[in-house]
Amino acid sequence: MKEDWREYTIDDVAKIINGYAFKSKDFISSGVPIIKIKSLKDKMLVIDNGDFVDKDFLKLNEKYHIQYDDFVIAMTGSHITLPSSAVGRVAKSRHKEKLLLNQRVGKFKVKDKICDHNFLYYFLTTDYFFQNVGLRAKGAGNQANISNGDIGSIKIHLPPLPTQQKIASILSAYYDLIENNIRRIELLEEQAQLIYEEWFVRKKFPNYENTQIDAETGLPEGWEKKGLDYLCSKITDGTHDSPKQVNHGCYLVTGKHLNKGIIDFESAYQISIEDHEKIRKRSGIEKGDILFSNIGTLGNIGVVTEDFEYSCKNVVIFKKKNCFDSFLYCYLTNPINKIKLDNQSSGVAQKFYSLSFIRRFQDFFPQEPLIKKFDEIVQPIFELKYKLHQQNQLLQEARDILLPRLMMGIIEV
Repeated sequence: MKEDWREYTIDDVAKIINGYAFKSKDFISSGVPIIKIKSLKDKMLVIDNGDFVDKDFLKLNEKYHIQYDDFVIAMTGSHITLPSSAVGRVAKSRHKEKLLLNQRVGKFKVKDKICDHNFLYYFLTTDYFFQNVGLRAKGAGNQANISNGDIGSIKIHLPPLPTQQKIASILSAYYDLIENNIRRIELLEEQAQLIYEEWFVRKKFPNYENTQIDAETGLPEGWEKKGLDYLCSKITDGTHDSPKQVNHGCYLVTGKHLNKGIIDFESAYQISIEDHEKIRKRSGIEKGDILFSNIGTLGNIGVVTEDFEYSCKNVVIFKKKNCFDSFLYCYLTNPINKIKLDNQSSGVAQKFYSLSFIRRFQDFFPQEPLIKKFDEIVQPIFELKYKLHQQNQLLQEARDILLPRLMMGIIEV
């Protein structure tokens, strides 16, 4: 340890505040977002499709409130071998609105005369901290728990406060760039959907004023009822088996790893090359294919943009058809079309789309020239979206290399 650095514990530099024990009857469909363990994803707090309570709960003690830039920790989760759902993962709020803290999620209140707020957050994202949580966590089966005292006993080395602030500033520059790209990606996704809705939901496509309406269907002339195979070259699915997890091999992607066209490999586990080859012979995926979750959380989408090989499980695969993939993507992600699919889906306890159902499903689609015209406009939007995502991957790799070196004082600032 460098001469001007000092050893502390987390308890020395911050107080960990436990969440409020909301009751299940408190939850409603809209209102004040509640931060539960499931809200912590990829170091961010996600409130989409979450739980809410009435605004009267804002009268709770301020300690249960989560403000912009606060950070929290999951005090219950899987073991650290499954990082995406593990105990000890942390996330920071980037939401301007007030959020409320649920039980088994802890909020850090930093003692800012000793430790910089952001410096502590970045320390909590290091492998060193994560591994120390893993060593202290207790529990049986697939669930692990950690207490305030266990977290508080973890050691942290601090340089003088001005040095902490410089280190935090360097790392914040990476996080700010990544966040900015995420916002741009969301806007591009929204832009593509708005064009789709204007053309194919409100039917205000180019030259719509001069298009005849079919008296029988009430739709523009030329729109015909067809299967989803009209929009792709083939419909198949991933494996239904559960290949054994290995330390080194090929990723196995499932529906929970798909989100708005992006595939999250960080939370996916790997399978052997032999198992991958067996799956590939049945349902090998290629660039441009669309993966569509059909069990559990229905309708998650990922687009294959990577150069490396991987396998998939419990997803429908729409094989790429040139100039049709942008339309198919927007069709599958449009809320109205999701309702159409859900109304015809199978299952009671757990809804699912069987492969045969997807192959049989039909809807009214426009003729090929209009779909290709749409692709000409929307495809560049998606290309920029995936380019920004690739930039974020490079930024994250650079940040992850820099993070431990800065935190250990290896790099001078």
